[in-house]
Amino acid sequence: MLVLHYTGMRTAAAALDRLRDRAAQVSAHYLIFEDGTVHRLVPEARRAWHAGVSHWRGEANINSRSIGIELANPGHQWGYTAFPEAQMTALVALCRDILARHPIPPRNVVGHSDVAPDRKLDPGEKLDWARLAADGIGLWPAGPGRATGDTRDMLAAYGYDVTARHTVAAFQRHFRPARIDGICDDETTALLAGLLQQAD
Repeated sequence: MLVLHYTGMRTAAAALDRLRDRAAQVSAHYLIFEDGTVHRLVPEARRAWHAGVSHWRGEANINSRSIGIELANPGHQWGYTAFPEAQMTALVALCRDILARHPIPPRNVVGHSDVAPDRKLDPGEKLDWARLAADGIGLWPAGPGRATGDTRDMLAAYGYDVTARHTVAAFQRHFRPARIDGICDDETTALLAGLLQQAD
């Protein structure tokens, strides 16, 4: 798996200090500054402490089965901003490099909020997930699909933990960022159906 995050701290320098601090008990394999500088913090073969309590496609213990990338961004708490072009360009290059070396299925490229919807909002609705998918990183709905059942069953089939309270909002934050209301409406269901038709 490849899990994308934002740091949710006031400055990139503070985030780097925290990720390097063993006492903080949080880490990631990579951190990308707003200017595109990439910091390699944990070898990919080693476990990093970035996902916490999380779940995807029936699996827990995501830290042991994923590579984590942190994007320097103040996050929703400190004045959430768009991700600059230099940062996005570096993210695309890094993700392509990782995916060339690891057989990660497209739907296993996720955000922290996808795997921990009741705890996390990151990397959030301002990350250009559509651009990443266009560059071969993850999935994006090519168009509405035909629903094949209950929306929650479909969310579970895609990979989400449907026992979480905010699963629908997490899906929308990733795949329908223009409106995040947590309601299983027709548009949400159609987008999900379209994704399932593309999924491995």
